[in-house]
Amino acid sequence: MSRIELAPEVFDDFDRFFDHQANHGIEDTLERIAEIIEAIQVLARSPLIGRKAKGGKKELVIGQESRGYVALSRYVSDVDTVFVLAIRSQRESGYKRSR
Repeated sequence: MSRIELAPEVFDDFDRFFDHQANHGIEDTLERIAEIIEAIQVLARSPLIGRKAKGGKKELVIGQESRGYVALSRYVSDVDTVFVLAIRSQRESGYKRSR
């Protein structure tokens, strides 16, 4: 089973989700974050799952509509680790940081 590592910037993404949801009166933020973390766990067994992205990265689509997110990752076979680099809402046009 592959290891999963979250980049420190992913926690900034979670903070952005908290801020956005607080500003819009959404109260289940912790539940949504837990759903994202749970969905990312599929990468441990299937590290190459997801649609292709630039630079050999992959995008894992999580959920749908207002509860939809995309996790950007890169699998490094030499260390059998999936690095989750960023997470965004499916409604966002791109990642907040250059990857």
